Amino acid sequence: MQIRTKRLSRVLSSLCVAVTLGLGMQTPAMAQAAAPAVVLPDFSQIVEKTEKSVVNIRTTESIPVRSPMGSGDPYDLFRWFFGPDFMPAPSNPHRRAPQAEERVVPRGVGSGFVISADGYILTNNHVIADAKDIFVTLVDGKEYKAKVIGADERTDIALIKVDAKNLSPLKIGSPSNLKKGQWVMAIGSPFGLDSTVTVGVVSAINRDTGDYLPFIQTDVAVNPGNSGGPLLNLSGEVVGVNSQIISRSGGFMGISLAIPIDEAMNVVDQLKSHGKVTRGRIGVQITDVSEDVAKALGLPDNKGALVSNIEENGPAAKAGIRNGDVILRFGDKEIKQMSDLPRIVGAAKPGSKVDVEVWRKGKSITLKTEVGELTTGTSVAKAPEAKTDVDRLGLVVENLSDADKQRLGVDSGIKVKAASAPAAQSGIAEGDIILQINNHDDLDASSYQRIVKSLSAGKNAALLVVRGNNAQWVLVKPTK
Repeated sequence: MQIRTKRLSRVLSSLCVAVTLGLGMQTPAMAQAAAPAVVLPDFSQIVEKTEKSVVNIRTTESIPVRSPMGSGDPYDLFRWFFGPDFMPAPSNPHRRAPQAEERVVPRGVGSGFVISADGYILTNNHVIADAKDIFVTLVDGKEYKAKVIGADERTDIALIKVDAKNLSPLKIGSPSNLKKGQWVMAIGSPFGLDSTVTVGVVSAINRDTGDYLPFIQTDVAVNPGNSGGPLLNLSGEVVGVNSQIISRSGGFMGISLAIPIDEAMNVVDQLKSHGKVTRGRIGVQITDVSEDVAKALGLPDNKGALVSNIEENGPAAKAGIRNGDVILRFGDKEIKQMSDLPRIVGAAKPGSKVDVEVWRKGKSITLKTEVGELTTGTSVAKAPEAKTDVDRLGLVVENLSDADKQRLGVDSGIKVKAASAPAAQSGIAEGDIILQINNHDDLDASSYQRIVKSLSAGKNAALLVVRGNNAQWVLVKPTK
């Protein structure tokens, strides 16, 4: 009995050891399940470091106040009793006419942030536009009256200044390093609740919603009052200026837009130096390059901006840029999409000479353009009314008159006298002018017929067509 007890004890001990060892042995699935959890960032240290640089901005405005007796004229009461023709007796000729009364009322609240120790503050233009007075409050409660150094409506950037020293400016970061999914943080005064912190991730980069700004899209909660406040990365650097929300309700719905800080600082530099922003222009209208058009023109991809109209005697026209050219590069900057060009040209200094790379007739060429200055009301001049037998494209054409050539600034081209399928199905109509087919731009009625006869059946031909104020590439598939 004693021997059996000892054996049983040894067996139980072995089982315990086996079970213990078994618990320590993990399968790959078990190892994966036991992997350490990802630790979410702690934003408290960033807040500590940056909060004192973010300010609350409140503004006031003057509104007219109607006198209890009407317009402010003391005789209005008598006219109410005796009629509108009542005239007072002659009185002191030196008596001043009653002045219209005004009352100063709160206008709105917004946010901003310090960019220099001597009191320069960056915010949105719409926060301070049309304000009578601007008051800036720091996180410690100190309040200053601010003056406007300059503002730019196009980019919605404003630079204001307070009479203060030893402020704590935010460190400027690099928006070009941002990636989708990265954490970012906003500080501002939503609904007047100053120094409110919200966090989220970058949702998109270079979101195009305007001519001059590639916005940073985030899901950081931004509401009215956050405008002008900073968008910060995990290093506590400002990478954007919170500016807009996309909303159906007026409040945050998951999409907020920030101006990249490098774009904002370019504007700030000009506002600080000149009080206004000067932008460049070259006098072209542009459209996107579709994949079909890019393929027809022999482009490797559909990057660039397609020139659809050129201002007569404008900078682009003088440089030799033509309708139908695709602008690939302006200076040292690549034009990846149409919306890049206005922003890049706008940042160029008027009067400077810039190399412009364009795609024409199957190859790239470089032209030197002198940048003009964008002023209010500047626009591309109207192209003349588009005026250019049935062929494989369904067209009847004739030569351009000398007057048409002169008005268009071209040496050759044809005019459409009649259009039927397949050209009419692509949108070409009587009166359109054709300046180029694929890479052939020396067109008259005779050369046009030879080119059309040589076109491959089933393969789109690209026609550069001018109508009204615009030129565009139209793809037509010739009949057999």
